[in-house]
Amino acid sequence: MNNFALKDILSHLGGRTIAAPLLIVMLLAMMILPLPAIALDVLFSFNIALSIMVLMIGLQTSKPLDFIAFPTVLLVSTMLRLSLNVASTRVVLTEGHAGPDAAGKVIEAFGHFLIGGNYTVGIVVFVILTIINFTVVTKGAGRIAEVGARFTLDAMPGKQMAIDADLNAGLIGEDEARRRRSEIGQEAEFYGAMDGASKYVRGDAVAGILVTVINIVGGLIVGMVQHDMAFADAIKNYTLLAIGDGLVAQIPSLVISVAAGVVVSRVANTEDVGTQLVTQLFSNPKVIYVTAAIIGSMGAIPGMPHFAFLTLGALLAGLAYFVAEKKKTAEDPVVAPPPVPTGEPEEASWNDVLPVDVIGLEVGYRLIPLVDKAQGGDLLKRIKGLRKKFAQEVGFLAPTVHIRDNLELRPSGYRITLKGVEVGSGESNHGQFLAINPGMVSGTLPGTATTDPAFGLPAIWVESAVRDQAQAMGYTVVDASTVVATHLNHIITTNAADLLGRQEVQQLLDHIGKDSPKLVEDLVPKQLPLSVVQKVLQNLLSEGVHIRDMRTIVETLSEYASRTQDPSELTTFVRVQLGRAIVQQLFPNGNEVSVMALDNQLERLLMQALSSSNAGGAAIEPGLAETLSKQAEAATRKQEQLGMTPVLLVPGPLRSALSKFLRRAIPHLRVLSHEELPDSKTIRVTSLIGGQA
Repeated sequence: MNNFALKDILSHLGGRTIAAPLLIVMLLAMMILPLPAIALDVLFSFNIALSIMVLMIGLQTSKPLDFIAFPTVLLVSTMLRLSLNVASTRVVLTEGHAGPDAAGKVIEAFGHFLIGGNYTVGIVVFVILTIINFTVVTKGAGRIAEVGARFTLDAMPGKQMAIDADLNAGLIGEDEARRRRSEIGQEAEFYGAMDGASKYVRGDAVAGILVTVINIVGGLIVGMVQHDMAFADAIKNYTLLAIGDGLVAQIPSLVISVAAGVVVSRVANTEDVGTQLVTQLFSNPKVIYVTAAIIGSMGAIPGMPHFAFLTLGALLAGLAYFVAEKKKTAEDPVVAPPPVPTGEPEEASWNDVLPVDVIGLEVGYRLIPLVDKAQGGDLLKRIKGLRKKFAQEVGFLAPTVHIRDNLELRPSGYRITLKGVEVGSGESNHGQFLAINPGMVSGTLPGTATTDPAFGLPAIWVESAVRDQAQAMGYTVVDASTVVATHLNHIITTNAADLLGRQEVQQLLDHIGKDSPKLVEDLVPKQLPLSVVQKVLQNLLSEGVHIRDMRTIVETLSEYASRTQDPSELTTFVRVQLGRAIVQQLFPNGNEVSVMALDNQLERLLMQALSSSNAGGAAIEPGLAETLSKQAEAATRKQEQLGMTPVLLVPGPLRSALSKFLRRAIPHLRVLSHEELPDSKTIRVTSLIGGQA
């Protein structure tokens, strides 16, 4: 019953929650309360086991954040060693006169092992071990952690921008973006904590020397004054105990320091330290052959230890031969079986007529690893993600992207086709990163200058070693797969109207009909043919309007279908009903709408031109059209420089005509009518476009 009651209490309190406070209390108690020799043996053995375990974990990590608790472990292990030093000092000074085993068998064994009968040698070796730990291992690990923390903090803005770029391109979701942002913050905190925690280890090394000196001097005084020991006996007992005590604490400290250096000095990848060392040190047989020749030549020099050098040279030559044969076997091409002879060519059939892919992606042979899962390619996964994001934002499912290799392209080139016609192309260097200049970078980078294929921004192809430096300078750094996926996403979004075929419209209506079957049945085909509904939706998409609110679109078409079946007029009615969503899409924040407007005189001239055109007269006079286009382009550029969305607000009768006219010269300009603006929005005119007749 007592056992169950204890388990219930620990479960109620939370065993993991009270573990840390309990450990700290135990460490403090060890400094105050006396411990028997057997307890010191157990705790010193545990300290050695803990340090070895930490080293093994450090060697098995593939990146520093895999051992994120290491700074805390470093602090706790340091406090444990200091507590054991205090506890053992008490035992050494109080019981040291009884013999070398007064402070336990572990301290005695380490003392005998290091001293070996010569106290001077023991003291020198102990000091050397402490100096190595203090000035080499710990100081180096602390410096690496300090520099790592500094570069990680400098690179945070660039990494955050890269995450935002992937999120906006649909390559990752909100959860993945949140996880990556958290990982970036944890990385900076980790290196900062390691920089501070390394100071504990350096202080521990200094404390180890001082404690050892105090134990020797204090032991001599206690032994000779209080216990009437001879100087030789006192120096024998207390030196052995002091050196053993210091050594049994410094060896775990050295192991922990090595683990700290391993964790902070490694470059993150998918391999652990052991695999990296073996792979990179012994993968080049030429290097091993040269090393074997040099070692063998040194063995042939008179006066050199021939056996050691010649034996090692022979072993290295054998290893080089083994590695070379292994690489040769791995690189030998598999001989393909001879082609089976075929008979007479078959007659042409309808199976030879292949349908044209709605969306196609063709890649050069060097980009094949991007789409091959067996080679670690993730482009297919990214394309699935951007199609899902497109469906959630725009309102319909884009056709499947068909990917194939094309030997006619440049090795690192790719092209995107829409219904068999090329609509975009570019190059993506597999194994490199594209550093895009968003306009606020702090320096230049070594690499190949280019432009971002999706948006035309200046960019540089850089090696992976320069990636962190580029992010620290403010570049948005993306890999080769992201370059292709972002370009593809831009093409799909820009050409959404062309991707919405009759099959997609029917599937969209069927999807809406699951919840509102009567609404869809009354519209198609009773009031409108499917082709008119398709044209209305395409008109909306061509002007960047999302069609997620299909219920409102179908209801509006049902309401006005009895008046007209002209797709342009129906589009105008639908836009008015979707006005709130359109404005929200263009101005997601605040109630103020910053727009461009037409001068009153220009507005009257355009209304007259439109009226005469509808009456069978001429369209907009060429000079007026040129003036309108130039001034609209200048106003749009000014609007973008102010960080605002370029939107032109015009009267309803002018909206459709001006949108079609300006779309070719200024694709990203949006034209709204007064009727589409909700009453809750405040209008602020930033630019006035005027013209002369």
